[in-house]
Amino acid sequence: MPRWWHDGTAWLDQLPELITETCRRLRLTVDGPARHGSNALVLPVRRDGLPYVLRLNPPDDHDLPAQVAALEFWAGRGTVLLHEADPAVGAMLLERLDGDRSLSSLPLAEAVPIIARVMRRLAVDPPEGVPTTDSWLRSGAERFGREWEELDRPFPARLLDGVLEATGRLITEPGEDRAVNGDLHHDQVLAGEREPWLVVDPVLIRGDIEYDLARILWSRLDEMADQDVHDHLRTVVEVAGLRAERARCWVIFRAADYLFWGLRHGLTEDPPRCRRLLDLLLT
Repeated sequence: MPRWWHDGTAWLDQLPELITETCRRLRLTVDGPARHGSNALVLPVRRDGLPYVLRLNPPDDHDLPAQVAALEFWAGRGTVLLHEADPAVGAMLLERLDGDRSLSSLPLAEAVPIIARVMRRLAVDPPEGVPTTDSWLRSGAERFGREWEELDRPFPARLLDGVLEATGRLITEPGEDRAVNGDLHHDQVLAGEREPWLVVDPVLIRGDIEYDLARILWSRLDEMADQDVHDHLRTVVEVAGLRAERARCWVIFRAADYLFWGLRHGLTEDPPRCRRLLDLLLT
């Protein structure tokens, strides 16, 4: 990530000392090798003989308070349990899951129904004061045509018409008002003991459960034949109890939104996947 190329290196240099001090203060013993994603270090630890993981983010990570709030809100209902948090140093003490077993390790025929059940399990009454799926819809309706022109018309006008029609339907037709994980995909659902599968790194928003269905598809789209895409979409709709046409419209909206974002930020793999979803759902 670009954040580590310059100023972020200071935090990386401090990590050994930070780990030592945090483990001392929380009475933790390191229990295995570290793992990392793009923005955090995760270290297996024990306290009083019990297994946990210590997650360390840079303390200036603006997403950290929202991550803590999301985990506190769901409180282990379909998500990893948060035991302690110290945002001042970017530390979270979490339930230990099986880092070697995510839904990405399962065949799609097994993984898709599981992630659909996870979607429904997270869909409880939402809190106040979090972003809404409706705000993204209205933002997209306002900017999609302009972005299409600015990005040199990356797909045919007929697809843009379909995207705008789907967006309009989502805005004008009644939606839901449930708690939603705005960053749900196979890599972030890990095997656990308390529950078979639990979400890590949830992003708490409110509105339509279908919001991130497109990401569930595009994150493993290369494994799917064209008919598989339709079949897996139908499976999620049936298992999660969604409305089929609204789910389809959300996939179209999110695929277009991420395609534009990806092109602006120089991504090379995900925009073609999003384009493929548009082709499949707007033919």
